Amino acid sequence: MIKLQGLYKSFGGKTILNGIDLEVSKGETVAVIGPSGAGKSTALRCINLLEKPDKGRLTIGEDSYDFEKITPKDILKIRQSTAMVFQNFSLYENKTALQNITLPLIKAKKYSKEKAIESALENLKAVGLLDRKDYYPSQLSGGQQQRVGIARALALKPEVILFDEPTSALDPEKVKDVLEIIKRISRERITSVIVTHELEFAMDVADKVVFLADGLVVEEGSPREVLKNPKDPRTLRFLGHFADKLEYVI
Repeated sequence: MIKLQGLYKSFGGKTILNGIDLEVSKGETVAVIGPSGAGKSTALRCINLLEKPDKGRLTIGEDSYDFEKITPKDILKIRQSTAMVFQNFSLYENKTALQNITLPLIKAKKYSKEKAIESALENLKAVGLLDRKDYYPSQLSGGQQQRVGIARALALKPEVILFDEPTSALDPEKVKDVLEIIKRISRERITSVIVTHELEFAMDVADKVVFLADGLVVEEGSPREVLKNPKDPRTLRFLGHFADKLEYVI
């Protein structure tokens, strides 16, 4: 279980997150949607302290943290409990696909080299890239790079995987493969929070949809409740932009 309470974050005097509350149950897949600039990615990055919140609380499992009193030891523990899949892949360009997975296992999880390689190979196989284990990022397509990123996240065996718009940097023909892997992760009940603009995917995969706007959680509920029967005018306006793709939803 993961819970955010009263999350605030500002940049240069501009408030981005204005008291976010978010709860994700163990094994649940939550899709976070909303307009550009709503704070979706910032909220995700605050969970694993890639961005330091101004205030608020985070609970992961049995551990609870006050962001105003966070310590380096707390940050390390939070990052060991979470894994991020980035929209721009964030792979080491000078490392092979295999090395991109083994490095954090050795550094963060203190795996032996042998155990790290075993885990990396297992997870590369799971995303269909075992035959690309010795390829460098420049030798891989965007979709393949993102699948390496997902394999890296899975290998860490985190309590929650955070997906930050995982298909936004991909060519349209590569999106399907990545979404299929995320679907499988959802079916395996691995706790996930997915910031996405793929609303049909959210309808199909998510247990819960959260709509962010103006730095706030405006609406949340089942995919059918939020995407088919939204209550807030801001949600209605946002979904209206996707009416041509979501005729069955709007």
